[in-house]
Amino acid sequence: MAAGGSAGERARRIREEALRLQRLSREAHRQAARWEAAGEAERQVAATLMSLTATGWQLLVDREWPGTSAANVDMILIGPPGVFVIDVKRWRDPPAVVGGRLHCGAEPRDGEVGKLLNLTRTVEEHAADLGMSPVALKPLMIFAGHRLDARVGGVRLLGRMDAIPALLGERDQLQPAMIRAMSGHLAEHFREHALTSLDEPATPAAPPTTPTTPAASAPPGSPAPPGRPGADDALFDVEDVERAATKSVLQAPIERWMTFLHPDQVSIVRRDWSGPARISGPAGTGKTVVGLHRAAHLAGRTTGRILYVTFANNLPRVQCRLFATMAGAFAGRVEFTSLHTWARTFLDGRGVRLDLDGSRADDAFSRAWVSAGRDSVLLEIDATPGYWREEIDYVIKGRGLTSLEEYRTVARPGRRTALRTAHREAVWLLYEEYELLLAERGVCDFNDVLLAALAELTERPVGPPYTAVIVDEVQDLTLTGVRLLHALVGDGPNGLLLIGDGQQAVYPGGFRLADAGIRIKGRGAVLRTNYRNAATILETALELVSGDPFDDLEGPSPNGRRTVDATYHDGLVLRVDAADAADHDRRLIAAINDLTAPDGTPSLAGAAVLCRSRRDIDHYHRRLSRAGIPVLRLERYDGRPVEAVKLGTYRRAKGLEFKQVFLPHHDADVTAAIPSAPEDPAGQERSQLARRQLFVAMTRARDLLWLGSVATPR
Repeated sequence: MAAGGSAGERARRIREEALRLQRLSREAHRQAARWEAAGEAERQVAATLMSLTATGWQLLVDREWPGTSAANVDMILIGPPGVFVIDVKRWRDPPAVVGGRLHCGAEPRDGEVGKLLNLTRTVEEHAADLGMSPVALKPLMIFAGHRLDARVGGVRLLGRMDAIPALLGERDQLQPAMIRAMSGHLAEHFREHALTSLDEPATPAAPPTTPTTPAASAPPGSPAPPGRPGADDALFDVEDVERAATKSVLQAPIERWMTFLHPDQVSIVRRDWSGPARISGPAGTGKTVVGLHRAAHLAGRTTGRILYVTFANNLPRVQCRLFATMAGAFAGRVEFTSLHTWARTFLDGRGVRLDLDGSRADDAFSRAWVSAGRDSVLLEIDATPGYWREEIDYVIKGRGLTSLEEYRTVARPGRRTALRTAHREAVWLLYEEYELLLAERGVCDFNDVLLAALAELTERPVGPPYTAVIVDEVQDLTLTGVRLLHALVGDGPNGLLLIGDGQQAVYPGGFRLADAGIRIKGRGAVLRTNYRNAATILETALELVSGDPFDDLEGPSPNGRRTVDATYHDGLVLRVDAADAADHDRRLIAAINDLTAPDGTPSLAGAAVLCRSRRDIDHYHRRLSRAGIPVLRLERYDGRPVEAVKLGTYRRAKGLEFKQVFLPHHDADVTAAIPSAPEDPAGQERSQLARRQLFVAMTRARDLLWLGSVATPR
């Protein structure tokens, strides 16, 4: 080595070390300046939010982000509206949302939104341990020194002075017991944050003193966290928390109950599926509630549109209203509609005009029956034209069959009456005559709308596509309807979710998911706990259908008596055997007038009178109105609590729930549908359908089920 080489190398290393220390010093000063600014902003926001703790809110300040070495959570606020994950900002330039993106002055700051959303998901994972629904987890950015109230990417943006009014304006979802339990639970998982040095590995250290309320530790009287005395004791009794939450919901309007999510259902809401999936389960197990929360969950994690579809025309209004109440931030992202409404809107947008006329279509079928069905071999099986109209609607057109060859061999799930070749040929002739008469009149029926939409969608796929399609009461759709909805999203991850139960099918006929090209093996969830019906109501309803097999979307089920766990053991079933129709109606009106709230005032908001037919609806609308009882038809009900008796058919009540349900002449259709002989398969089919429809009506009741009958003359 040359002379002085060693000294020169040492000098070089010293210069490099000096430069490194200089860089570290500058970085340390920059970090210190940032922490000082952030600390002051956090102190200001914490001081503002602490005013809420006097009314039961809980505030956790400066918490570690689990799984990271130095990242922190500025604040977690737990209160009646839910859990707020808060990122505090102190920007010199005012924040703004431009083109759906967050800006600080002219500089985009989308990364800040993504970071907060990731953090919120982490909090959500821990909150799910207590059954917290994702819709109750809310990312919030609070800006010190600025005034605003805006939203971007699922995050709400508030100025410090705007925070309190905005938070108090949120809808309540949590009761005090759950607030305390959730606060203690999150305090255990998100420990008080400890800063580390710039170039040394993190070492355990005593937590620094940070602004906090009593909520930053476990609730008063609860045991210490792990590593402290009493760590092995339970933090709280989960069953007590669940009981408190359930009790508070039972006392609330029925519409609040319909958005209640039980802890057992949270994992289904948050689950990732690699393709089409299904949620099934008996009546009252909360399938629709899970579907609504699933829509909110997906809306918080995607940017596209979500389609929520059902069969009944009235149900989307209710679901839309409930969704807006429970997840208002995503209300504009989820489209609630009935299947036929969506199909007609889609066709109109494509310039495809169809003259849908139900009454003229009915007349066309009546004429087709006279000319091609009334004197055919079909009378050997069933002489009523309605049975054969259903065969055309649910088997031929409902499955999209286009030739007699297809119809000769097609399976007919849900239609228990076997048809010989001669019968199928006669049905096909009746179908062709019906189609000819429709064409002559230039009108179509409801099946034609779905067939036209599927054909149009196949030829020209919709764009932009939906991120997800959720189908509620899928068992009431036809195969064509399911194919149409499947075509919107295909087999993509989390794309298609089918919700339904074959035992609650109120229409004849059926299909298998395999017929629609849908495979869901390994992508399903079965709910088995009834959260809706009082145990005595559930038992009464199950007894009605216990002997009836039913067809589900994945295969037949031979036993109608299913195992269901009841969670609600109050409630009452009242059976009224009236001497005549007049006595029956007098006793019905008296029972409705007896409904009172806990304070003794009349309470009709949770009551419904469900009828077998539209004629019965007209009759009871007149009777109730004359008795001074306010009435709201189900077709006009939108999910808002209204001090009036809801009135509608069994079918209109699908997907809805009420505290008290009154079923006048409840057994008339079931009795009339009893087959005249055991060898009458068509009669057996009608009888089972009548019992399923009554079963659906009975399971709408939560607290009271009133069953009216008129004694049969001897």
